[in-house]
Amino acid sequence: MDTKNLFMTPVTARLIRAEYGLGLVVALALFFTHLGQVHWQTALVLFVYIDLIGYLPGAIQYRRRKGRLHKGYYVAYNIMHSLVTQGLLTIGWIWLWGFEWALLALPIHLFGDRALFGNYLKPFGLRFEPETHRAYRRFRSEFEAASAASAAATGSDPASPGRLPWP
Repeated sequence: MDTKNLFMTPVTARLIRAEYGLGLVVALALFFTHLGQVHWQTALVLFVYIDLIGYLPGAIQYRRRKGRLHKGYYVAYNIMHSLVTQGLLTIGWIWLWGFEWALLALPIHLFGDRALFGNYLKPFGLRFEPETHRAYRRFRSEFEAASAASAAATGSDPASPGRLPWP
């Protein structure tokens, strides 16, 4: 993946999930280290509000309408699941009321979504709930064929550890 080829191979996706996993571990370690100082109601509300506003309305409509959704649901999801949005909320909170450990519920939620479930921001061209797009299946097939041809031309084994393991 680069600025001219905006796709991820499974290996790239796992590496990105590992980076978010490290962020999740750090946030959880800080949270549990300061457990006695956490305002639990605040932490719970901060953790849940992201999905109450950004995910549940779209998920309900997705199931009701068999996948056809207004782009507003995608926008709501992306705004609520953005590190920028939640970072700005955190800065505003600290400015207005001061720092508190319950704010770690925000990165715990976002890092958890990305690291544990592989949930990233939602592009308009894909279904609201994950489903393999036919264009991606076609790309994967062509990419695998090109990798095999390249391996044959260089004399390397396409089944070697350097081969991309597609899910």
